[in-house]
Amino acid sequence: MTTPTTLRIALAATTAIGLATPLAAQEAERTLSWAHVYESNEPFQTCAVEAGKQLVDATDGRLGIEVFPASSLGKEVDINEGLGLGTVDIIWTGQLFAGRAYGPIAIGGAPYMFRDYSHWEQFRDSDLFTELAQGYEDATGNHPITLAYYGARHVTSNNEISTPEDMQGMKIRVPNAPLYMMFPRAVGANPTPIAFAEVYLALQQGTADGQENPLPTIQAKKFYEVQSYINLTGHIMDSLLAIVGGPTWTSLDEADQQELTTVIEGAAECATETILKSEEELAAWFEEQGTAVVEVDITPFREATMEMHNGDMATWDQETYDRLQAIGQDG
Repeated sequence: MTTPTTLRIALAATTAIGLATPLAAQEAERTLSWAHVYESNEPFQTCAVEAGKQLVDATDGRLGIEVFPASSLGKEVDINEGLGLGTVDIIWTGQLFAGRAYGPIAIGGAPYMFRDYSHWEQFRDSDLFTELAQGYEDATGNHPITLAYYGARHVTSNNEISTPEDMQGMKIRVPNAPLYMMFPRAVGANPTPIAFAEVYLALQQGTADGQENPLPTIQAKKFYEVQSYINLTGHIMDSLLAIVGGPTWTSLDEADQQELTTVIEGAAECATETILKSEEELAAWFEEQGTAVVEVDITPFREATMEMHNGDMATWDQETYDRLQAIGQDG
């Protein structure tokens, strides 16, 4: 059986030989497509490529995976729609995009919803997440497998941000999902939805004053080249859902469903560990590139945002919110 460890060991070789479709996947009787909007050098790509190789072995050549990075099969909204249409088999997607189809599952992607990484990890492994995933499946027919850690999202800008007042009137790029607007609105900024592939140019040309993403994404997308400051707001402890499209999932027998689940869970663990390691190292790297990394007292940002947690923008009920907040609390 494939394990996260075997995925990680093989990952180095995958990276070294490049990111073309593995020959093994091409030789499989059936090749599944795995689409996402992230770059080819990010772990969401490299770990998924390795998962595809593992799937060929695990199914004796019945199934393989070809991974399509960098919005090559469409933007985030497009690939979510493609799951039900059968035009894409597997996706990495943000919880807030999945929340367009089933609102409660978006709670894990809302700002300042988690106390820390441990709280997020316990949520991923909780009965609550299992119930939310089932609710999404009931609503869409698509089958969520697990969550991969995406990183803590921080605000980049050309002016230092230390307090919520520093963001007043700021045009900040956000992904095109409504809940990404909660944090900017809480601090008086102007959220500006822009497709992921267009963000660098928007920052360069001043269409947006800033954007928000985890440190590994800021590096991969080279946003530090067109922004002077990385302000460590840590406002979303973000993650990606790995989802198999309904038409694909129901076409597989139980044994192949289990093998696919195993390799996807391994890819998620591989990506999670890689992102965690990058977060530990990147602040110093950005400073070396000449980008200022600003330590921020998040308390006023958090307090302003939490006032909106169960307001008009919430797509979950109070019980779901209370259960999530209770995870990991003593007593």
